[in-house]
Amino acid sequence: MIELTDVTKAYAGGVHALAGVTLTIAPGDSVAVVGPSGSGKSTMLHMMGTLDRPTAGRVAVDGHDVGRLTDRQLSALRARRIGFVFQQFHLAAGVPVRDNVADGLLYAGVARAERRRRATATLERVGLGHRLRHEPRELSGGEKQRVAIARAVVGEPALLLADEPTGNLDSASGAAVMALLHDLHASGTTIVVITHDQQVAAGLDRQIHLRDGRVVSP
Repeated sequence: MIELTDVTKAYAGGVHALAGVTLTIAPGDSVAVVGPSGSGKSTMLHMMGTLDRPTAGRVAVDGHDVGRLTDRQLSALRARRIGFVFQQFHLAAGVPVRDNVADGLLYAGVARAERRRRATATLERVGLGHRLRHEPRELSGGEKQRVAIARAVVGEPALLLADEPTGNLDSASGAAVMALLHDLHASGTTIVVITHDQQVAAGLDRQIHLRDGRVVSP
């Protein structure tokens, strides 16, 4: 599903967020990427999600060599094959929950009625079928994160990338979110979670440890 080969990401001043990272994540894996702040975790997620390009090295996602794709092709790959969940929920204020989720299909060329139908079904899947017409301000933090996950998976992506998905939640809400991610993994979705939480990491099949932009444990 993901192959990074000697991937480096350098910024002005000689700062290396990633320094020669090589790793493979197979279809159906559930993986935690862990490490201290500044270790390169979020940069790695951006590479895996084709949100950024490496300074050097090769990134392949779902069989596609990212370096050979145009920006339009990368956008299409993200729209059809990759879902993103972030610590900040990024829900549109004043927009009902169902439409927040339906908007996850905008770039996939799905008609409005079908977007809403799929959004309803996905919200029911995450236990929020009773919240379709509520706005984000009316939801708890855990509910907002479940909406964000529903938006990420409404297009049935093969790969779900989550950056600190429990970071803003209390322990009970965080456990519920992780249970949902485990359910998605059980249904065949490849899951990659960036986390500082060792308990979250321990619940996934594999841990990748980063330090100073390098993999120290695959």
